[in-house]
Amino acid sequence: MPLVSDAFIDGRWVPGAARFVVRDPFDDAQVAEVTDCGEAEVDAAIDAAARAFGAWRQKPALERGKLLAQLAAAMLRDERRLAELCTRENGKALKEAVAEVRYAASFFDWFAGEAGRAYGETIPGSRPDQRIVVTREPVGPCALITPWNFPYAMLARKLGAALAAGCTTVAKPAELTPLGALAIAQLAEQVGVPPGVINVVPTTNARRCGAQLLASPAIRKLSFTGSTAVGRELLRTAADDIKRVSLELGGNAPFVVLADADLDEAVAGAMVAKFRNGGQSCVAANRFIVERAIADAFVARLLPQVQALVVGRGLDAGTDLGPLVDDRSVAKVRRLVEDARAKGATLLHDAPIRGRLVGPVVLGGVTPAMDLWREEIFGPVIAIRTAADEADALAQANDTEYGLVAYVFTRDGARQQRLAERLESGMVGVNTGLVSTAQAPFGGIKHSGFGREGSRHGLDDYTHLKYVSTR
Repeated sequence: MPLVSDAFIDGRWVPGAARFVVRDPFDDAQVAEVTDCGEAEVDAAIDAAARAFGAWRQKPALERGKLLAQLAAAMLRDERRLAELCTRENGKALKEAVAEVRYAASFFDWFAGEAGRAYGETIPGSRPDQRIVVTREPVGPCALITPWNFPYAMLARKLGAALAAGCTTVAKPAELTPLGALAIAQLAEQVGVPPGVINVVPTTNARRCGAQLLASPAIRKLSFTGSTAVGRELLRTAADDIKRVSLELGGNAPFVVLADADLDEAVAGAMVAKFRNGGQSCVAANRFIVERAIADAFVARLLPQVQALVVGRGLDAGTDLGPLVDDRSVAKVRRLVEDARAKGATLLHDAPIRGRLVGPVVLGGVTPAMDLWREEIFGPVIAIRTAADEADALAQANDTEYGLVAYVFTRDGARQQRLAERLESGMVGVNTGLVSTAQAPFGGIKHSGFGREGSRHGLDDYTHLKYVSTR
């Protein structure tokens, strides 16, 4: 299929008066020139979603589900092209881009089934002649704002649920990676999703676009994945029109390794939890908390695995870590590592920075005074701090304003249950470094946001309850 780079509004590809360039993070080569949507295009997308809502919500749920299943199948048939496109605009290793395409398709497949399971209920009445029926109805047209790190998956998690529930959508992808969202729209058009149900408005002015979406009374819900700072701003603005909001924000995930853990299993989990997408993930392990008795043994097993990672162009065979997405990301990693070393951290492994190619870094002796203990690193840096015992490890793990995911490694069943209950996060991985899957509720607590994506609960944020009392 040809590469599409125009906005997608009301079933039409709109070239727009302004364009911006999408570049390969590896070498800044131009990948595409994309429509830069202004107020007129965003208004047109909102109007299209509003007009399409009535017919889409009335379409039988099983028919909506069939279209979602066809969209999932279309993604899988086209996975190689989609993966290469993802790597070109995002930089990630091609094998990870393929995994992302499959992961994204799994949400369309999952919600294809959930479309027909938006069940209501009957409730016993207070009188013999009273019947109480509760139904679920779609909230209305939705604004979906997605980040650059997983351009397919972040949209699919939102779009699958919205369409299954009967909502129409206006998607605003990240400026750095708009091509994935446009490719999904292209496939949706191909399988027969009606005009106006999916609209995609790339733009370089995210602030203006977000404000415009939130100011429109036609938009009844916002789903946002991104930084906590931006999430706060959007939440304040959404309050003016009492819009439904779900937020998946920053993370600062602890990775706890207790003395009785299987260390080979813990190292394998660490490699997945830390280095997927070069550490540029909201669920990336950020703070490694290792019980002191086994800290040296854990590091001894970890370092050879880290040293074996291949850093290079994402499209090259054998690459494990592609470039970071932009110069600002490289500067942040550099700043956090330099701050930690200046405050006493020990450099256990380092790799040279070549442009945006940032190799893995392992630091020991980390303390809470270091910036990388408080900030989300979003890069391939392992920061290790030791703990005296289980209670100390738990206290360190919960010492953050964030609460998206936590990881814990222990072979003791009672410890597993105890820590899973006491860790302050929306998700916990026990003896695993990978928690994301379409059938489980993804989301956080505290400053990591609210709302859940995926699972049967994923429809909740796109529906409201209606209670009907009949005499």
